[in-house]
Amino acid sequence: MRIGTLKESYVADAALFDSRTQHAWLAIAATLLLLFPFVASDYWLYMACLVAINVASATGLNILTGYTGLVSLGQAAFMGLGAYTVAILQTRYGTPFLLNLLAGGVVAMLGGIVVGIPSLRVKGLYLAIATIAASFIAHFLFANFQITGGTAGLSLPPARLLGMDLDTSFRLYWLIVPVAVLMLLGAANLFRTRIGRAFIAIRDRDISAEVLGIPLLRYKLLSFGLSSFYAGLAGGLWAYFFRVVTPESFPLSMSIFFLAAIIVGGMGSILGGILGAVFMTMVPELLKLVVDLLPGGAALAVFLSPVRLVVFGALIIGFLVFEPLGLAEIWRRVRRFFHLWPFRN
Repeated sequence: MRIGTLKESYVADAALFDSRTQHAWLAIAATLLLLFPFVASDYWLYMACLVAINVASATGLNILTGYTGLVSLGQAAFMGLGAYTVAILQTRYGTPFLLNLLAGGVVAMLGGIVVGIPSLRVKGLYLAIATIAASFIAHFLFANFQITGGTAGLSLPPARLLGMDLDTSFRLYWLIVPVAVLMLLGAANLFRTRIGRAFIAIRDRDISAEVLGIPLLRYKLLSFGLSSFYAGLAGGLWAYFFRVVTPESFPLSMSIFFLAAIIVGGMGSILGGILGAVFMTMVPELLKLVVDLLPGGAALAVFLSPVRLVVFGALIIGFLVFEPLGLAEIWRRVRRFFHLWPFRN
């Protein structure tokens, strides 16, 4: 257990990993991620890729809602912008998949900046309603424009890397997981910079932040842009993972899913976004397992979709009431317990 955190320079103060213990845990995590695809089944590789996509998108929403305090229910729409951009570029122009992913992130970022313009005047519930309206507009555009394939959507070929098709979960793992890890590291570093601290100041008290000289509109739009960029990248990965993009792929319930993930995991925490996304992704799989074990499970399977939404709602209410700081705070309590054990305060 570290007693103090003495730093002798600004570089040391801004370092992301500043202890040997953290370096050791980082090496262990990297080793596990490298070995996992060689020992896991196709099902668990599929789940790992899906979890990585959800972690990336939840991290983006955490930047906006958890760190800047701006509630958004438009994350699915921004993912849709990224996914459709990737699908259009891949099917019409055959551009490299890395360029497609960046373009998807940029297009989603521009959409997020446009949606974020009202954030200077409204916040809280009113801002959430504005983002819901943006989601409906995006869904209408996806379903009615010819370039997006209408209601039938678009199918795209697998991504290609060094002449090899990334058409299996094993191969996609080496694309999706590294990109998600880089996005996590970028988000973690962001909040050690002037920009990240400005986001936190706006969340804590926007009027005081403005008095201190922080331009609210600029930083709120920047937060919307970064959050949407993350969502666009996640949407691009989603498009390459499923290889079919339709308007129904990004419903409002998906935005609720990501909001639930950061609430359950812990808003304003990178670890919380990770834990929440993993937990919420595995909840439907746990529900399927429970239904399969029940008598007449096949007949009950039709109720899984509405029951899943009920469970998501119950988890949001439960964590808001009993553990507002989420799974990240539970993990911190466990760490503190073992740091102090067998001594007591």
